[in-house]
Amino acid sequence: MHSTLVREYRYTPFLTLVWREIQRFRKVIVQTVAAPIVSSTLYLLIFGVSLGQSIELSSSFSYLAFLIPGLVMMGCLNNAFQNSSSSIASSKFSGDLEDYKVSPLGEQQIVWAVAVGGLVRGLVVAAITFAVGQIFHFVMYEKWLSVAHPLVLLFFVITGGLAFSMLGLSVAFWARTVDQLSAVGSFVLLPLIYLGGVFFSLENLHPFWKALSKVNPLLYLINGVRYGILGQSDVSLLGAAAMALATLLLLNLIALRSLRHGSFTRW
Repeated sequence: MHSTLVREYRYTPFLTLVWREIQRFRKVIVQTVAAPIVSSTLYLLIFGVSLGQSIELSSSFSYLAFLIPGLVMMGCLNNAFQNSSSSIASSKFSGDLEDYKVSPLGEQQIVWAVAVGGLVRGLVVAAITFAVGQIFHFVMYEKWLSVAHPLVLLFFVITGGLAFSMLGLSVAFWARTVDQLSAVGSFVLLPLIYLGGVFFSLENLHPFWKALSKVNPLLYLINGVRYGILGQSDVSLLGAAAMALATLLLLNLIALRSLRHGSFTRW
């Protein structure tokens, strides 16, 4: 009985912080749900429907089907990053962040609790984006887009969501101003996502850009999701999985360092 109570006490603060992170984005559920519906609809309408008719791929899939997995991963990564970064930044601004120092949570527990909260938001947005993509695909081709490998899809979405939640936490602890926080999203995150194979296949790139894209970890995350849905990818599945895990491990270490040495006070 004593060991049971100890385990419950050990995990209750962690689960409480996870629930706090989830409740935080539930308060702005309209923004969480409506924004990805609008953005994914625009991307699918402009690129998938309008321009997609003139784009030919060597695979048997349409460009619309090729585009949907990239948008799913893009929505997940963006929202996971935004949730954790805005959570830490707002807590820093209100002064609540210093409470983490006296909480019964270890450093890894804080990092993972914030990351799981961001992941949940990322998964919600990914599911909405996939649903919108399914509607477009059915309207265009009168058939639903099947998921080839569900477990592979879940692995890459969960790994990518956790990794970018930790990146958002790291950036928020590092940033001294709101401008610094937004600059990372604009000048680092967005270019990585757009150059990660959301809208293009490696086979269509010049050798220089192909080599440059291969050092982008998002290329492997996005192609992992594409393999999970379509059953094909520009990179090997094992290589993509290894890169995804390495990215998660690296960003976890960076998040821990940011938690130890970052700023807890209001900028």
